[in-house]
Amino acid sequence: MTRTLGLALMGTGRMAHVYGPRINAHPGLRLETIFNPRLSSAEKAAARYGGRPTDDLDAALADPAVDAVVIATPTDTHVDYIEQAARAGKPIYCEKPLDQSLDRVDRALAALERHPVPFMLGFNRRFDPDNAALRRAVQSGEIGRINMLMSWSREPSPPPIDYVRASGGYFVDATIHDIDLLCWIAGERPVEVMAAGSCMFDPQIGAEGDFDMTMTTLKMSSGALVHINNSRSCIYGFDQRLEAFGDKGMVQTLNHRDDNLVRWDGSRTEAREPLKHFFLERYDASFSNALDEFHSAVTEGRAPSATAEDGRAALAIALACAASARTGSSVRPDY
Repeated sequence: MTRTLGLALMGTGRMAHVYGPRINAHPGLRLETIFNPRLSSAEKAAARYGGRPTDDLDAALADPAVDAVVIATPTDTHVDYIEQAARAGKPIYCEKPLDQSLDRVDRALAALERHPVPFMLGFNRRFDPDNAALRRAVQSGEIGRINMLMSWSREPSPPPIDYVRASGGYFVDATIHDIDLLCWIAGERPVEVMAAGSCMFDPQIGAEGDFDMTMTTLKMSSGALVHINNSRSCIYGFDQRLEAFGDKGMVQTLNHRDDNLVRWDGSRTEAREPLKHFFLERYDASFSNALDEFHSAVTEGRAPSATAEDGRAALAIALACAASARTGSSVRPDY
C-alpha cells in the first residue's frame, strides 16, 4: 500500500500554483497546509487547492499531520525556510535555485548536515520523459564516448522587469536549468566555462545590466564540450531541444506540439502546429514526475536524486558563466 505524505506547501506565487494541483493529483500526497506570511494569500490558495491556510510557520512545522514541506517561495527566502524545516525534522522539496549566493547555499548545506532530512531540489527538467530517455541512451553507451552536448532553450517573450530585477541574472535564473541538466546527462562537471551575453529584445533588461540572449560553453573534465544557447524571446514559441553527439552516433530531443502531424497541401509543405507556449505546457509532466521522485525517496528512506550539492554545483557554474560574460575571459567554477 502506498504511504501518503501530508505536505505543507510554502508560498502562493507562480510555482506554488504549479505544485498545488499536482499535489492533489498524486495518490501518495495530501495537501495539509498552505503557508504565506500574508494570511489572505494563503486563504485564497487554500480555497483553490484545499489544505488549511496559515501564516504561522512554526505551528505548521510542528503539526504531526505535516510529514514534509514543498518550498515554492521567492528565492531569497529558501535558505531560511530550509533551516526551519530541517530543524523541525521535515523532508524538504525546494524550488531552484537554492539561493543566488554560494555563502547562503553553504548555510543551507550546513543546516542539512546538522539536521539530516531528505532534501530534493526542484530541477524538474531531469524528470521530463524525453530528457530522461536521452540520458539513458547516453549512459548506456548507445552513442559511445560523449564528444559534445548541446541545449537550445528559448523562451517566447521576456518576463516582467520586476522579475528580472529579482532573478539574480539570466545565468542564475535560466541557464542554471540547462547547466544542471547537461551535467546530469554527462555525469561530470565543467573545469572551465566561457560565456557571452547580449541584450537584443528588451532594452529595460539591458538597463538592469542583464542579458536577454546568451551563449555558453562548458569544458568538461573528460574534454567533452557543452554548448548552451538561451534567449528570452522566441517568436515561434518555447524552443527546447537537446543533442548528444558521440563517437558512435547521436541522440536528440525534439520540440513539443499539441499536434505532431506534418501537413502537405496545395498551399503549404511540411506545415506543423506551433510549439508549446511556455514551460508550464512543455514541462507539464516533469513537475508531477519530480513530486513522484520526492514521494518515493521519502517513503523508501533513500536520498532524492536531485540533491542540495547538485544545486550548489549548478549555482557555482552559473556564477562562473556570469563572470565570464562580464569579463570576456574563461572562468573556473568555485566548487
